[in-house]
Amino acid sequence: MINVRARLRRERKTAQIDMAPMLDMVFILLIFFLVTTTFVRESGVEVNRPAALTAEETGQSGLRLGINAEGHIYVDGQQIDLRSIRAVTERFLAQNPDGSIVIVADKIVTTGLTIKVLDQCRLAGAQRIAVAAEAPSSR
Repeated sequence: MINVRARLRRERKTAQIDMAPMLDMVFILLIFFLVTTTFVRESGVEVNRPAALTAEETGQSGLRLGINAEGHIYVDGQQIDLRSIRAVTERFLAQNPDGSIVIVADKIVTTGLTIKVLDQCRLAGAQRIAVAAEAPSSR
């Protein structure tokens, strides 16, 4: 009778899985991916970029200065003045000494405004400056 009771007690115990180690692992992975992820900074403005046969994907993240069709300049979705570009670029280069600047201008923006933006970036000390274009569609 004693063996039967002991066996019944053992049978009543159900197998339980301890979820704590799995949750710890998920949180560790989450923290790892958050720390190692680089965030792409967009200019925050929709532009119709000009096409260029020599356009190539850089894959580098850097400061993006957007110029829309009306000639307004944007950084991170915020409109800035032409005179502010130098300060924004200097602050970016202080945080990222090897950072690159990408000017994303609409194709109907005058060359004069694009050159003024480029000049302000150079006055701030930027060495790596590019003007964004898109590759023409192959038809």
